[in-house]
Amino acid sequence: MICVSVGRGRHQMMIAEYNLLAEQGAELVELRLDYIRRPVNLKRILADKPCPVVATVRRPKDGGKWMRSEEDRITVIRTAIVSGVDYVDLEYDIAASIPRYGKTQRIISYHNFDETPKNLADIHKKLQKLDPDIIKIATTANNPIDNIRVLRLCRDSSIPTVAFCMGAMGVVSRILCGRFGSPLTYATFNEDRQIAPGQLSFKQMQEIYRYDEITPNTKILGVIADPVEHSFSPRIHNACLRKQKLDMLYLPFRVPPEYLKEFIKCCPEMGIKGLSVTIPHKETVLKSLGTLDDNVAAIRAANTVVFSENTAFGYNTDCDAAISCLLDNLKIDPDRKLPLNGTRICLLGAGGVARAIAFGLIQQGADVLICARDFDKAETLADEMKCKALDWVARHTHESRVLINCTPVGMHPEMDETPFEPDWHDRNVLVFDTVYNPERTLFIKQAREAGCETITGIDMFARQASAQFQLFTDQPADEKTIRYEIKRAISAARY
Repeated sequence: MICVSVGRGRHQMMIAEYNLLAEQGAELVELRLDYIRRPVNLKRILADKPCPVVATVRRPKDGGKWMRSEEDRITVIRTAIVSGVDYVDLEYDIAASIPRYGKTQRIISYHNFDETPKNLADIHKKLQKLDPDIIKIATTANNPIDNIRVLRLCRDSSIPTVAFCMGAMGVVSRILCGRFGSPLTYATFNEDRQIAPGQLSFKQMQEIYRYDEITPNTKILGVIADPVEHSFSPRIHNACLRKQKLDMLYLPFRVPPEYLKEFIKCCPEMGIKGLSVTIPHKETVLKSLGTLDDNVAAIRAANTVVFSENTAFGYNTDCDAAISCLLDNLKIDPDRKLPLNGTRICLLGAGGVARAIAFGLIQQGADVLICARDFDKAETLADEMKCKALDWVARHTHESRVLINCTPVGMHPEMDETPFEPDWHDRNVLVFDTVYNPERTLFIKQAREAGCETITGIDMFARQASAQFQLFTDQPADEKTIRYEIKRAISAARY
C-alpha cells in the first residue's frame, strides 16, 4: 500500500489534495499537520474523510515544520487520536507518554537524516517495546549497502515494519520495501514537492514502478551508475515489462565505484536478476563477474549483467547495437564478409563505449582511429585493439568516412558543448553520437547544418536496450515502445 504524504500550509489546500488523492485511488494519506501555519482544526480536516489517514505532527529535528511548543504539538497528536484517525505517527521518544486509545493504530517511528546507524537491530528492538502496530524506520543512505540493511528489517521482523532509506541513494529501498514485507511505503502528492529526501510521487510509484503489484516473487532488474538520477532506463524497461505483463521491475541503483563489488555480492539477496551497467562501471564490473561472453572477454567492458544459478554473467550489447546502426545507415548487407572492410572510422573517446564500438568495428574489417583528450589512454586502447591512436588536435584534419562521439560531451544538462568544432564538419562524413539525452546534441545539430548524414544516440540506445531486455527476460522487446518511451522521457525532462 502507498501512503501519500500531504503537506500544505492551509487547511483548504490540504483538504483539496486529500480529496483529489482519494479520487485517484490512494488507499492511505498522511496528513502532515506540522505544515499548517495556523492552529490545526482537525474537525474541519477530518470531516467526511474520503479514505484512511495517518496523522503526523513532525518536529524540525525529525524533518518536520512544527514551529510552536512541544506541549502544543502533543495536544494536536492527542486530539487526533481522540478524533479517531486511522493511524497516528509517534516518534520513539514520545510514544511511551501517549497511551493507546480507541481504534487508532500506532506507527512508532525513528528518523535519522545523517546516516543508517550500525545498531539498526538494537533500535528496532527498542521500538518493539513501545506498543506499536507498525514500526517505521527511515534513515539516510550514505552507500548502497545501507538499503539492504534496512530491507532486512522489513523481511525479518515479526511486527509489521516499514524501513527504507532517504536520499538519492535510498530511492530503491522505498520501492523494494514492499517486496521485503513492508505493509506500506511513502510517496508525495507531487514530485516537485518532496516531503522527505528521495521521495517519489504517487504517480511515479503507480505508473513507473507499479508498487502495488510487487510481490515477494517479483524479479528485480536495474541500472547501476554513479550518478544514476538522469537515467531513463527504468521508465523504458518498466514500460516494456508492463506491456508484456511480466512480474519484473526495473530500478535505478546509484552505486559509487568503491561499493561496486559489495553491491554485486548483495544482488541475489535483493532479488536482482539482471543489471544494465553504465558510467563509471563498464570496465571495473568485470572483476565481480563469474562468466564473460566472448565479446566482453575481448572488449574488457560489460554493459549487461545477468544473475543465474549463483553466477554473474557479463554481456555487452553496445557493440552489436552500434554496428547494426552503422550498417543500416550505410546500406551494407550485414551478412557480407567484413562488411566495413577498409572503412576509416574515427572514435572520439577512449572509455567503455569507445572500447566496445572499436572492437565491433575491427571485427567487421574497419580501419579504426582512437582519438581522446588523454593521448595516453587513446594509445593504450589502440594498442589493445590493434588499431591506431590519433592526437586530439588532429581530429579535425584527419580524413574519415565515419565520425563517432563516444564521450559524454553534450549530454544533458551540459548541452551547449560539443567534442568537434562545427567549421570542420565534412558533408561526406557520417556523424554518429552515442549520447541520447538530448537526441539532438549540439554535435548532431551542427553536423546536420553542415549537410552530414547523422545517427543519433536514441537509435543505438533502443537497439542495445532491446538486446538487454532479451537477455533479462528471454523475450523480444518491443523496440517501438522503447523509442516512444525514451523520446517521451526526454521531452518531460526538458519541459
